[in-house]
Amino acid sequence: MEMEDRIREAMLRTELVRSPRRRLSTFGSTTVDYYVVTELAEGMSVVRDGKVLAERPRIVTPYYLLHVEGFSEGSRRYLEMMAQEHPGEPGIFYTYRNEPSSMNVVSEPVAVVLGNLTSRLDADDSPLSAVIKGVEDVWDLAVMMFVYDLTRRAVGGHVADFQRRGLLDTDSSGVPNAARQQIEMLFGIVRGERSRASELVTELKRWGVYEEYEDRFLSLFRK
Repeated sequence: MEMEDRIREAMLRTELVRSPRRRLSTFGSTTVDYYVVTELAEGMSVVRDGKVLAERPRIVTPYYLLHVEGFSEGSRRYLEMMAQEHPGEPGIFYTYRNEPSSMNVVSEPVAVVLGNLTSRLDADDSPLSAVIKGVEDVWDLAVMMFVYDLTRRAVGGHVADFQRRGLLDTDSSGVPNAARQQIEMLFGIVRGERSRASELVTELKRWGVYEEYEDRFLSLFRK
């Protein structure tokens, strides 16, 4: 089975069993705990847990996300598919970092493990914990899909505010106005803190505009 077919099948089999009870903060940072349960063999399950650290929302496109590191080939293929279907569509998204923590093999069926985890989190009243049923060979795709959907829904009520400020508008290069503002902010920071130059370069390359800003960037280091 080709990778794209495997991803589409995994997308259909991935299920959010327990969603967080509290929305992500719109203008602050939030830490969400997740548990991904997959089937290793009949009667045996794998439980992986970790944290998603979500920072304040930003406006991005699928193209931008393709240049963010930290995900497997399967997850990257998922983003490529989204970029092909919606190449320059801007959306409000949280900057996030996926921090896998541990992996445990459990001698119980997936359904039992999912039920036990959900019951425990409900009893503990964990408002920022999620339980996800995934597919073993592309388990982190479940995390990618969860984060993408969670963050998109969390900032849905603020779309109008971004639109009123023109931050969702894109220029002829397909770069949102909000991204241009972020780039200008980073230029200002680098003028005073040369040690953060790599952060600026990374941002320019993720948007595919490094060549556009190259001379201006290099001028920061000329005497």
